[in-house]
Parts: sequence; C-alpha cells; structure tokens
Amino acid sequence: MKDIELTVGDILQRESFRKAKLAAGASGLSRKIRWSHILEVREFDELINGGELILTTGISMTLDLDTQLDYIRRLDELGASALCIELGDPSREVAPEVIDLADRRGFPVIVFDKVIRFVDITQDLHTALINRHHKMISELDRLSGRFIELSLTSNGILKILQELHEYFRREAIFIADRPAPYFYPSEAKDSEAALRALVDSEGGLEACGRYVDTSAGRYASVPVRGPGQVWGRLFLGMDELLQDDFYFLILDRAGLAISQVLLRNRTVEERKQNLEDKVVRDLITGRRADPDTVRTVLPARGRNMYYRVFSIRMPENPPFPSQDLLEEELVQRALLIRSLFQRHGFFPAITSGENEMVVIAFFISEEQQSRSASRFQPLIRDFRNLQPQQFEGSRFGIGKTYQDISDIRKAYRESEDVIRLQDEGITESEFYEGLGIHRLLLLLKRSGELETYVDDYLGALLEHDARHDSRLFETLVVYLECGGVKKEASERLFIVRQTLYHRIGKLEALLGNNFMDPANRLALEVAIQAYRMLERNETEKPLAVH
Repeated sequence: MKDIELTVGDILQRESFRKAKLAAGASGLSRKIRWSHILEVREFDELINGGELILTTGISMTLDLDTQLDYIRRLDELGASALCIELGDPSREVAPEVIDLADRRGFPVIVFDKVIRFVDITQDLHTALINRHHKMISELDRLSGRFIELSLTSNGILKILQELHEYFRREAIFIADRPAPYFYPSEAKDSEAALRALVDSEGGLEACGRYVDTSAGRYASVPVRGPGQVWGRLFLGMDELLQDDFYFLILDRAGLAISQVLLRNRTVEERKQNLEDKVVRDLITGRRADPDTVRTVLPARGRNMYYRVFSIRMPENPPFPSQDLLEEELVQRALLIRSLFQRHGFFPAITSGENEMVVIAFFISEEQQSRSASRFQPLIRDFRNLQPQQFEGSRFGIGKTYQDISDIRKAYRESEDVIRLQDEGITESEFYEGLGIHRLLLLLKRSGELETYVDDYLGALLEHDARHDSRLFETLVVYLECGGVKKEASERLFIVRQTLYHRIGKLEALLGNNFMDPANRLALEVAIQAYRMLERNETEKPLAVH
C-alpha cells in the first residue's frame, strides 16, 4: 500500500534527527505523525489528539519510576506517535524499565544526548508535514481525475477497481444492490462472495461499517450512493486499520466515480421504460392494451404471483420550467422507486406524472400470506426515511391484493380512494382494507344514494338544528359514542344531566323513541359517518363535531 504520511521511521532519516538515536519501540516505526507538540507538564490528557510527536526536555524522566512508566503508558494510550527526549548529558539515561515498557508497547522513544533547539526540529517537521499534505492533495486530485476519466469508458467500474488495486496493491471489490459481481484482481472472486454473504447477513448495504472482517480478511468500506439511497459498497483489502483519512478520501472519490457510472446506466434503462409507463397507464385507466405487450412488460404470471397497486400523491409544487427538466425528474424518481421496491422483493411496473406515481407491485407469496399488509409496512417506512426527504408530505394509497390483470383498474381506484380519504381527514390508513365502513359509503356515494341515505336518517335533525340554531346533532354524536351512558355524555358536552334529558327528548321526537335500539342505532352511526364524508367533500376540512 502506498505510503504518503510521515512516519516515525521517516523522521529518523532527516537531517534534524542526525544526532538522535532510537532507544526503544523499534516495532512502532511505522506510526504516523500528524504534528509535533512540546510537552513539559504532567497532566496532558486534554492536550493530546493523537498522532503527535512529543518533544520534551526530560523533566518527566527525572521523577520516580512509577510516574515515568505511567507517563509512557498514557502517551501511548492517547495515541501519541513517539516521544523525543532531550537528555542533554550523555551520562543521563532512560530507565531500563521505561525502555522495556516502550518496547513491549511498540511506542518509539527517541533520545538526544546533547542539547538541541526544539524550534529547529518543529520547523523541519512542520515543513515536512505541510509538504506531505500538499503531496496528498495533489495525489487525491490526480486520482479523482483518473477515476472520472475511467468512469467514461466501457467497463468503467472494473477499470476503477483495477486502478485502486494498482495504487494500493490490495483487492478492490464493489458490491452492488444488484447481483452483478465486480472485483479485481480475478483471484478476489472468493473474497467477493464472502463479502456479499456478509452484507446479506448483517442487514444490507447501509448496515456495513467502515471496517468489515470476513474469512477472506479485513476490508475498509465506503458507501456508493445514488439518489436518496445506497446503491452499493466499495471494499479495499487491508492488513491493518487505515491510520489516515486520506485513504478513505481516495475510496470516496472512487465510489463517486462508480456512482456516476451506475447513474448513467440506470438512467438509460429508465428512459427505455416508456413502453412500461404507457402500458401501466392504459391498465389503470381502463384503456385497451395489447395483450402481447402487456405480457412483455409485466412479470410472468404464476400461481403464487400477486400484486397490489401502490399510488403516491406528492404535494403540489411550482411547475417545471421545461419539459426536459420534468422528464429528467421523472426518470430520477422512477430510478429511486424501482430500486426501493426491488430491494423489498417486489417486481415493480411504474408510471409517473408530475405529482403522482403509480406502481403495480408484483410479489411472490403463499396464498394465506398474500393479503397481509405486513410486507408493505417496511417499504412505507423506508419511503418516509429517505434522505433527502424527496417524498415529504406525500400520501400513499395501497389497493387490495389481486392476481388477475383485469382487476388492475379496480385496484388503482381503491388506492386513489385511500388517498382521497386521507386528504379529507377521514382515515390515516394507507391500505384499502383499513377504511372500514367507509368502503361501503364510497359505493353509496358513487351510486348517488349517499345523500338520500343521510337525508332519510338525519334530515329532520339537521333541519331542526339549522332552523333553531341548536346542537342536537352534536348531542346525538356524543350520546352514541358514549354508548347511551348519560353521565359520561353530559360531562363530555359540558351540560348538566337535566339539559341532556331535555335534548334526548327532542331527539326521540325527531328520530323516534326507539332510536337507540341496536338496528336503529347502527343506521344512525353509519349516517353520521356518511354526513361527515359529504361535509368534508364540500368544505375540504373536518366537521367541527366530536
């Protein structure tokens, strides 16, 4: 692996350290140095960030032995790179116990027998560090340009992995959200399989950490992101933890170039989906679609293949300034949604509009599980957790489960009914099965019978309230919700019991003495829900009743 950082071994070769000698910790010469720090105090825990070369006149070495050992131990644990001690007198020595501890920990201890000017050493080291930093920036810029150049060629992902391998002399592997394998060199095939198995077993691409260990070895890892999600993960073989973020910056640049390749390829794929968009649009609107074309676009039908229609209604936004920008936005949305559905085991067919998307989500399931909503719950959760929140404020409606393609229009209407009732504040459910009695009310509404039903059961009561500015409808609603318990109803209405008795008498006069009989009560409760539905349709806001 290429080494650009300054190490303890490097500084011992510099002119400013010509008179120094390594007293202990030879196994730690590969430690990286990020800065130098002059330290002449005993309490320094808050002063060390890690990677410092510590310079001292040796005052701490004149203390008792236990303090000296604790000094070395704390420096090492805080991540200091090495300790340089100015003894100033050849007769002075570092205690053998200190040397032994430093050797065991691999913590380099460098001594100067003669008095030195720390300012000369720090100036030399800082110059070297700045030069190395400049070299790192130049190297990063060169590699970034190279990765972008390779991303524009055929087999760009494989060539980027090859470039990483040639630079680091380590295996380079890319695990995508699709099964296509990418690795270099060819001997890394088994490593790719081990990494893919690890990714699948630990919760997917987003769950991987910065480092992963497999039977094939240890790897550094960075995510490769597409619009709003992780499309893959780039892995680099390694012998030890990377001590500097520079290497991760290189991997990030390589990952960015790979994401450009994926974005370009998937955009081309989505632009080829115009036929799918048209077929889905024809199916949900009831227009005739060519059977052969439908079979070509939709997944093969089988005994265990089912589908639901999943509608997405986005908030109204300012119109796009051009058709080209709108088309580009629709392609990006379709890319994101298709990948999201595929990740959850669906076979999606999509049609897109400026403020609406409809997905026919096919899935394989046993018959007894096919109608369960649990399969869609994680999908909805992922929609809401997308970063950036592209679908913030959107509403989701999901129709019932079907198998026959001829039912797609009905399933689409069900998904739209769900969204419509969400807009009206009647339901919070995303599933048609969760609408309850409102499914029947929707059928009555479409038949034109809903208004008649409300008038038959509540007409006289509503007319009385309008004529006398009374609140008998509110009283009826609360009384029914309390199950006819007068004490609870009067408390909720903030009226005394006698006033409630008076109102109940008027309700009996208008609705009949037996309005609380089970059958009559059920009819009234349905009529109340129907009235609320009609009121919300007219005012676009909930009715102000309990």
